[in-house]
Amino acid sequence: MAQGLLLWSLCHFHSQSLGFLPFTPHITYKNTPPPPRSLSLSISATLESANDTTQELSARERRRLRNERRESKGGANWREQVEERLLKKPKKRYASWTEELNLDTLATLGPQWWVVRVTRVRQQETAELIARLLARNFPDLPFKVYVPAVQVKRRLKNGSISVKPKHLFPGCVFLNCVMNKDIHDFIRECDGVGGFVGSKVGNTKKQINKPRPVDEIDMEAVFKQAKEEQEKHEKEFAEEQQQEGNLDFGKSRSSVEPQLDSNSTTKSATDSKPKRQSTKKSPKLVPGSTVRVVSGMFAEFEGSLKKINRKTGQATVGFMIFGKESLVDVNVNEIVAETN
Repeated sequence: MAQGLLLWSLCHFHSQSLGFLPFTPHITYKNTPPPPRSLSLSISATLESANDTTQELSARERRRLRNERRESKGGANWREQVEERLLKKPKKRYASWTEELNLDTLATLGPQWWVVRVTRVRQQETAELIARLLARNFPDLPFKVYVPAVQVKRRLKNGSISVKPKHLFPGCVFLNCVMNKDIHDFIRECDGVGGFVGSKVGNTKKQINKPRPVDEIDMEAVFKQAKEEQEKHEKEFAEEQQQEGNLDFGKSRSSVEPQLDSNSTTKSATDSKPKRQSTKKSPKLVPGSTVRVVSGMFAEFEGSLKKINRKTGQATVGFMIFGKESLVDVNVNEIVAETN
């Protein structure tokens, strides 16, 4: 009996409705020659999509469509956004890192305020040393040395008043001048100077601490702070003196009252009045007179008074430093005329 295999399919649906090709089962018997090969069917299908339409477009048309989509999504012109970003992007200040390390480029900024780091213990002495050395070695260089400090007044036990400066920025000296490499290296070599306040510039090959100037707004804030602190201290010192005067007056009155009687009332009252002390008038400040600085950066310096302005309270004094006269602007309250 011949055995055979039946190849069948469970596809009972209409081939036309589902889009399948018709399937015809056939029976293969054992020991029978295979049926002749039939012609193979080649099926080709073309799927149309939206991508085919875009591929057919030219590069200019695709660019136009892309720009339209960007404008519709962003709500604004994307070209304007790109231009704004390019404008905000900072441009390179120096062409190369060697030009950035050149300290002579600081002279193009003109006179600026710089911060010099000094020792806290000898801050006032170091500031005076810098001023003297700059006046000696750079006579044509206009400069200003400023140490923000409050002149603290205290009454000692013997009745005298001591004045000592209290620095607002310990370890910092403000210098106003035109900076270049020669001046920078000269100040760095002064005794007690630790360098300038700045920032690191350069690349991995070489880096230096380049001085950074202080803005005018920040310097005005420093001047304002020093003035307010000085006025506050003077007000507190005046209040303390007034309180001490009231206490002294109360003590003297309590010591005198038990000794009073009906017959010596007027006598004790006259004795308790303080006697006027004879005060000698100090000589007037006149241009050409010899003056001495009692406080400030140039304390205990003697010089010749060149100019005085009562309205602004500033005076110009000429000091002899290393055999050369240097003009310095000081406060009128800080100088006293010397008697001949």
